[in-house]
Amino acid sequence: MESLDLRVLGDALAWRTAGHAVTLVTVVQTWGSAPRPPGALLAVRDDGVVSGSVSGGCVEDDLIARTKAAFNAPNLTPDHQRPSLIVYGVSKEEATRFGLPCGGTLRLVQEPVLDATWIAQLLARTAEHQLVARTLTLATGAVVLGSAVRGQALQFDGATLTTVFGPQWRLLLIGAGQLSQAVAQMALMLDFEVRVCDPREEYAATLVAGVPGIQRMDGMPDDVVRDLVPDAHTAIVALTHDPKLDDMALIEALQSSAFYVGALGSRRNQEARKQRLGEHFDLSAPALARLHGPVGLALGAQTPAEIAVSIMAEIVQVKNRKTGGVL
Repeated sequence: MESLDLRVLGDALAWRTAGHAVTLVTVVQTWGSAPRPPGALLAVRDDGVVSGSVSGGCVEDDLIARTKAAFNAPNLTPDHQRPSLIVYGVSKEEATRFGLPCGGTLRLVQEPVLDATWIAQLLARTAEHQLVARTLTLATGAVVLGSAVRGQALQFDGATLTTVFGPQWRLLLIGAGQLSQAVAQMALMLDFEVRVCDPREEYAATLVAGVPGIQRMDGMPDDVVRDLVPDAHTAIVALTHDPKLDDMALIEALQSSAFYVGALGSRRNQEARKQRLGEHFDLSAPALARLHGPVGLALGAQTPAEIAVSIMAEIVQVKNRKTGGVL
């Protein structure tokens, strides 16, 4: 579950709270070259305003027309008050008409959001970095929330739909220099929640003021990492180039569940760091092997912006490998 879809749910909740009627559409199955994966969400408001996407724009216009027609009818029929299954692209002609590439086919579940309580509960749980399974019964529209496990996939048997919603991916930056500013900006564009820790007040204040949307965490880096309780949706990158700050944070990060841990520095410095952490801080070989250093993909990067691209590219690569994404 991408955090884009959590934003879709947030918009749907806000619209329902404001008194709008809302329909939620979920991709449940695809064949051929489909633009959006199973689990992708689209919310459609009664006036045609949308959030999210299920086809990259191919069938959204038709879904908007369906929704507006249903909500503007004198009385909602029973069919419009419970979930329904919609299929696009069954024939070559229909695929062409809706602009589905290579004859792709989409199978969607469309459901009116009559009670948004479950959305508020789900968003609260994902904000606590919980994995949540949502099960929808098509015959009744009933929704049940439960715990999910990492790697659990969408399930649809024609009668019930279970989708998994995970917490937003987050990035903790140790150090608040010029490179951190570039990394933070790119991470925000990639929909990461970005936090920064730097006990050097002049650095931290400048970064927070220069990059709206990031959160400063006060304290020494090792204490901050420990208090954050990094999980499998967390990346940690040490960028101060100061062993006194970087090393202590890395000790905690490498023993955590963070999916990515990286550190700035040359190959020579990284070898010295690993030797130092192993000999003086008793980190195991498997823990040290988790350290990405020199941090980032080998792009021949020179400027802070180019180095930031290489760092975020490697983080995305590792994230997608661990979640089964396409690289």
